[in-house]
Order: sequence, then structure tokens, then C-alpha cells
Amino acid sequence: MDKLAKMALLADFYGPLLTEKQRNVWDLHYQQDLSLAEIADVEHISRQAIHDLLKRTERILTEYEEKLRLVQRFWLEREKLMEVQALLLGLNKLDFTNLPAWERHNQIRTMFEEIWAET
Repeated sequence: MDKLAKMALLADFYGPLLTEKQRNVWDLHYQQDLSLAEIADVEHISRQAIHDLLKRTERILTEYEEKLRLVQRFWLEREKLMEVQALLLGLNKLDFTNLPAWERHNQIRTMFEEIWAET
């Protein structure tokens, strides 16, 4: 995963734990793609201060992930869900010995698709 995608995921999970200024500068740089100089003009501080703030914020987000592992858990759960989806899609009516089992399979599949659509 490239750095931008990784940072975006970290911000999605841990962004609410940042200060308002950290979130704002993060958004300007990573979401709105402003340069350090442009952000410095907006924030009325030096380009170096913006650089330092972004590096500190990256470090903070990385430390949160090292301690909490929410992004890692998200990816593991997503992989498991993809495996379950493949198994469900591989079953057909002939794989079941009775109609109620096939109907339960379809209920599970529908529920899974609803969960998957939310992720």
C-alpha cells in the first residue's frame, strides 16, 4: 500500500484523536492536495512549521496504529469477509439436501451482502 493510502486509512481511523489544527493541516495537505507553502499562507505560519506538524501528525497516527491495530484488524476482517463471500457464491441449490437448508443459505447470503455493502 502506498504512503498516501496508508496515511488516509490512519486518518480515517484515528483522525478524531488529533487536535483541530492537526486535522485541518492534514486535510489541506492530504485531502485537498495543497503544498506546504500554500498551507503556510492559509495558517499564517511558516512552511517549516507546517512540515514539522505534518511529520509529527504522521508519527502520532503511526503510534496509534502500533498500539491499537485497528487498521490491521480492519484489513484482516475484510480478507475473511472476502473468503466467506467466495464460499457463499460457490454454493448452489444442488449442494443442499433439503429446501430449508437452501433457504437458510440464501438468508445468510443476503445478510452478508448487506454487511458487505456497508463496508
